[in-house]
Amino acid sequence: MKKLLSDRNNGAFSGRFAAVCVALTVVATFMMSCDDEDTDRSSDPANGHEWVDLGLSVRWATCNVGASLPSGYGDYFAWGETSTKPEYTWGNSQTWDKNVGDISGNPEYDAARANWGGSWRIPDKREMEELVNFCTWEWTTVNGRYGYKVIGSNGNSIFLPAGGFRGGPLLYSDGIYGYYWCSTPDRRTPWDHAYTIELYSNIRRTVKSGYRSDGFNIRPVLDWNIKRN
Repeated sequence: MKKLLSDRNNGAFSGRFAAVCVALTVVATFMMSCDDEDTDRSSDPANGHEWVDLGLSVRWATCNVGASLPSGYGDYFAWGETSTKPEYTWGNSQTWDKNVGDISGNPEYDAARANWGGSWRIPDKREMEELVNFCTWEWTTVNGRYGYKVIGSNGNSIFLPAGGFRGGPLLYSDGIYGYYWCSTPDRRTPWDHAYTIELYSNIRRTVKSGYRSDGFNIRPVLDWNIKRN
């Protein structure tokens, strides 16, 4: 009787052990396929910064300039300036009353190119409009920060936190509004306005004209014809 019970228990144990092995193999295979999918999503970093393919004409960075996480606000820049400052006013705006044209890729004015190097640049108005019109936008929180999850037609996504804006020495409306500079000046008033994407709570995301003296965030892009590095 003892031998029979032992044989039956050993058989049951062997069966359970085999089942666990099969399950672990399935999980491992699934995890490897997910890792591959994630790798395809962000691919190789460019000049040390990760990017995402949203199925659009350019690749979008995963973080703002000055941030180490997608949920981080990062730095604030007046339009056409490459460094931060204690106060953001008309009087200390370096491009106020100047018609400098589109600044994308120009290291003298483009904070993405000046701070990240390589081929990173500020997106132009057309590329921002493409992001608005051809992606799905979901208001959400990441690490306690409000913002939009922007989902491309291929299912990949980025997060744009609502970092507010800086005017004078203060930060205004973070968690409610978000502003991201475009490289394109407003042709109607090319000496003091440029285009920005405005995020407003779960209500609005639109490309509009803004005062270039205000401090806004920057989310860089890469062209597809640029070799990964």
